[in-house]
Amino acid sequence: MKFNIAYPESGTQKTFEIDDDKAVQRIVDKRIAQEFEGDLLGDKYEGYVFRITGGSDKQGFPMKQGVLVNSRVKLLLERGVTGYQAWRGRVGERNRKSVRGCIVGSDISVLNLVIVKKGKEEIEGVTDKQQPRMLGPKRASHIKKLFDLSSEDDVRKFVIRRDVKGHSKAPKIQRLVTPVTRQRRRRRLAAIKARRVAAKDAREAYYTQITRRAQ
Repeated sequence: MKFNIAYPESGTQKTFEIDDDKAVQRIVDKRIAQEFEGDLLGDKYEGYVFRITGGSDKQGFPMKQGVLVNSRVKLLLERGVTGYQAWRGRVGERNRKSVRGCIVGSDISVLNLVIVKKGKEEIEGVTDKQQPRMLGPKRASHIKKLFDLSSEDDVRKFVIRRDVKGHSKAPKIQRLVTPVTRQRRRRRLAAIKARRVAAKDAREAYYTQITRRAQ
């Protein structure tokens, strides 16, 4: 069985294959989101705590949370959920798709694990290196949250840039509030207010004319 181990703190992940049948049998019947000690996989992972996040069988059918079986079942699914891609089908359409249950079976091919607690020894390619984020946030509020900025700070100075083929690239900041956007907002609100005042004056003039004619 293959184990895809991820370490969120360093942003790394790597797939390992464990041929020990006894170690694999210790993982059988565990569920998605369940945590277990790394000693079950071998002495190499002593002190580690892993959490199961998913997996798939040899045919590629994914495990689905909430389906309490260790085999493959067919369910009516809406597009966009696990087992039914979002670009397939039509809006509101449901199709019967094959998925695996959330319980680990002996026929699982790849099991996804996340390191919850790090052990004593380093796992090669996972905990012994750092993989920085290639792309940073684009939205202005997300950039402020990442760098703990105030409303007076200039968000444009904190955009994460990356080097591509000898030159630097940066994303276009979304929902950026600048003096130009404030001016446009004031102009838009002033236009709405002017239309309301003009409509009110026109209505009063109309009813005044109707009153004069009735007299």
